[in-house]
Amino acid sequence: MEKLELSEIMMMTIPTEPIGSIPRPPELIEAFAEGNHMDPKLEPLYDIAIRDTIQRFEATGSPVITDGEQRKYHNFVTYCVDGLENTTPDGFIIPFDAGHTRRLPQLTSGPFRYRIYADRFLEKAMRHTRVPVKQAVISPSALSLIYPATEIPGYSRAEFIDDLLHEHEIEVRRCLDKGAHKVQIDFTEGRLALKLDPTGKLLNSFIDLNNLALSRFSSEELARIGIHTCAGGDRDSTHSADVDYAELLPSLFQLKAGNFYIALAAERDYVRVLKIIRAHMKPDHRIFIGVVDPIDPHVENPEQIRDRIIEAAEYIPIDQLGTTDDCGFSPFCDDTSTSRDTAFEKIQARVLGTALASKMLAGKP
Repeated sequence: MEKLELSEIMMMTIPTEPIGSIPRPPELIEAFAEGNHMDPKLEPLYDIAIRDTIQRFEATGSPVITDGEQRKYHNFVTYCVDGLENTTPDGFIIPFDAGHTRRLPQLTSGPFRYRIYADRFLEKAMRHTRVPVKQAVISPSALSLIYPATEIPGYSRAEFIDDLLHEHEIEVRRCLDKGAHKVQIDFTEGRLALKLDPTGKLLNSFIDLNNLALSRFSSEELARIGIHTCAGGDRDSTHSADVDYAELLPSLFQLKAGNFYIALAAERDYVRVLKIIRAHMKPDHRIFIGVVDPIDPHVENPEQIRDRIIEAAEYIPIDQLGTTDDCGFSPFCDDTSTSRDTAFEKIQARVLGTALASKMLAGKP
């Protein structure tokens, strides 16, 4: 591999960002299993995990980092509502192709409020680094699934949606105000919606709901807000990889965000998806294509990543192109199918591969 100086990595013309989660250290996973994740006694373990994650992120040369979602107990979906007294654990079931499931809580009464806002994680991470930090948050559409099919007496679905949008706006604004490089809205349920309802009605309702939230932000704020879509990732399995991107992407690009993080490395027909992206993206969109597959145990070669980016530049203008990972490496906190070492090796390969492509494409329109 061609050796690159740190200065070359930092001067990349193609931006590169992680999605978010990194596998937790074994000590933290064991502590989760043994007791209350809010127990103050766990604070030293959280701090150790966050510092180590940030140091290892910085060592990859990544120009943008995260805290690895080390404090997101359980998963990337319910971190903000875990422990709410007006919920039960028997909510919506997410089925994975490997045969296992994950379950969301179910709301039992109103009002709906977040228990934790993600700016809390961001603030702690920023204490340990000067590198730009992005923050992932969950979409309103994903959290809408915690409202039961039968209306809650005295608390209508319409009232719930008003509260949900209000809480989401508060969370995103707090992250922006505290200096997040980007706020990434995780929308993994977009592809799943088409599997659950091939008519597209559920997906359209998700798009409409998320656009209601996005409409509360200015164009300047939307330039720092992104949407992440993937086929899900848990224990080396997905929940909707069999859903055709051609059914999702036209609707996805109706969302009013400025950035899109699109899982692509695991797609069999990479070029076909690039053509769909080209047909539906808008001039003000930044498209971060996935060039690393977190589920594949093989660590990608930087030259392979470089070549994929060069190919993508044939379909996406360079000034709108970025790179990312297909998904987080451990969206659910107890997932040990990928090691921390492997995750950071893959991230470094993405950074180096993007730098190589940037160098080759320099000056190309």
